[in-house]
Amino acid sequence: MTDTPRILGIEGTAWAASAAVFDAERDEIVIESDAYQPESGGIHPREAAEHMHDAVPRVVEQALEHARETHDGPADDPPVDAVAFSRGPGLGPCLRIVGTAARALSQAIDVPLVGVNHMVAHLEIGRHTADFDAPVCLNASGANAHLLAYRNGRYRVLGETMDTGVGNAIDKFTRHVGWSHPGGPKVEAAAKDGEYVELPYVVKGMDFSFSGIMSAAKDAYNDDVPVADICYSLQENIFGMLTEVSERALSLTGSDELVLGGGVGQNDRLREMLGEMCAQRGAAFHAPEPRFLRDNAGMIAVLGAKMYAAGDTLALADSRVDPDFRPDQVPVTWRADEPELAAGRGTVTEGDRQVRGAEAVVDLEPAAGRVTKRRRAKTYRHPALDERLRTERTTLEARLTSLARREGVPTPVLSDVDPREARLELEYVGDHDLQAGLSPARVRAVGRHLARLHRAGVVHGDPTTRNVRVDDERTYLIDFGLGYHTDHVEDYAMDLHVFDQSLVGTADDPAPLREAVREGYRAVGAERVLERLRDIEGRGRYQS
Repeated sequence: MTDTPRILGIEGTAWAASAAVFDAERDEIVIESDAYQPESGGIHPREAAEHMHDAVPRVVEQALEHARETHDGPADDPPVDAVAFSRGPGLGPCLRIVGTAARALSQAIDVPLVGVNHMVAHLEIGRHTADFDAPVCLNASGANAHLLAYRNGRYRVLGETMDTGVGNAIDKFTRHVGWSHPGGPKVEAAAKDGEYVELPYVVKGMDFSFSGIMSAAKDAYNDDVPVADICYSLQENIFGMLTEVSERALSLTGSDELVLGGGVGQNDRLREMLGEMCAQRGAAFHAPEPRFLRDNAGMIAVLGAKMYAAGDTLALADSRVDPDFRPDQVPVTWRADEPELAAGRGTVTEGDRQVRGAEAVVDLEPAAGRVTKRRRAKTYRHPALDERLRTERTTLEARLTSLARREGVPTPVLSDVDPREARLELEYVGDHDLQAGLSPARVRAVGRHLARLHRAGVVHGDPTTRNVRVDDERTYLIDFGLGYHTDHVEDYAMDLHVFDQSLVGTADDPAPLREAVREGYRAVGAERVLERLRDIEGRGRYQS
């Protein structure tokens, strides 16, 4: 095998029938695509499969013809070194057509098969074109929305949508309005003439939900709120949520690189928000050119080349497609000797004097036993939304920190709060973040603390390894800004799910820690919450 292969890639997970040739030596990508366009509404799986059946042979032949014309080897040699194809996730009927085409072509020209995860390809094309080492990736596409980072040989899911993909959510509103597919560009155009109106904004740690904002947007339209105002506000809130969780992922992992993937990444406002957030943090941001953001075979060919060079090919008998193929199921063989995000990067230790988190700047005075926390304005957010969130979260943090202490949960003592200035003064607790000192005993204590909170009808909202402080004697919960009162078992289970994801994203060996937090919770809390946690893990698109 060569380190500079030529790969033919085939993509067909849903909309785009696409084929591409990637020449690694020249770093040249030629893409041929034919996108499915429904006459009305969203995607119709049977129609999409019929489109793939007609279009895939055509685009593959066009790409193969380019490969033959540019091939400079012996005439009887294959024009490419391997055939890569999208194995999933996606629509089963479409994937099967692509898989059949890839198998037939690999046999016809006698080259290996490479099976590519479509969502990992979105990440890798960004990493390839940016030349980043260890970025966090935000994938924002029609059917999906999630945050990924590389750790322990796989791409770990740090956060994701718990209901619907971002593009599909926007399309639900535009279908309600009566606009044709795709809805995203129409919302972006209408938003240029809009003004801000209040809509729901739902962030749970690094997870997020779009169902509430979509229902509210439809109701607003039914109540004759100008559609331009709704479109403008949808963008401000939805993309604000995606930008906030991206910043939380950068803060948790300590990464200073962010890449964007997925078709919704073509939206100018989303790219503007992410770029501004990264500039404020001193992080690098990269969005690939539009042809690599929408579904395309170029990204399949690029990742296929990396996998081929690593010897990661498929036998014909093992080449079945998988409509539910999760990115964290993929062994990242092509990055075995490359850097990953290190545990403890960005953690708060006793010697620090000022720390910048995802939401606030924290001034530390260990000698005085005091911490001053200020939620500074996020310039990427609309000013009205930003002021609302900063005020609400400061007030909630003050109230819930004190309430948790009354329920027996170790928290800092609150000495002063100014909601208008979004400022808190609290007791300095612990020597360092849990992230820098993970152990089963400490994680077990977190499980007990969360159970006590839930028993009192409160969720923390953002229990991560950065929001737990530890010393030799105690384990403290801090940063209750995303917390709230509730009596829903789903909310309690989501609290555990957020902590679980942070363990997977930061621990070298998360398995015993994940079991420890469940043991701690079980000792104090209700078993039905753990049962619902198992349900959430099965429901989430990309949870292992």
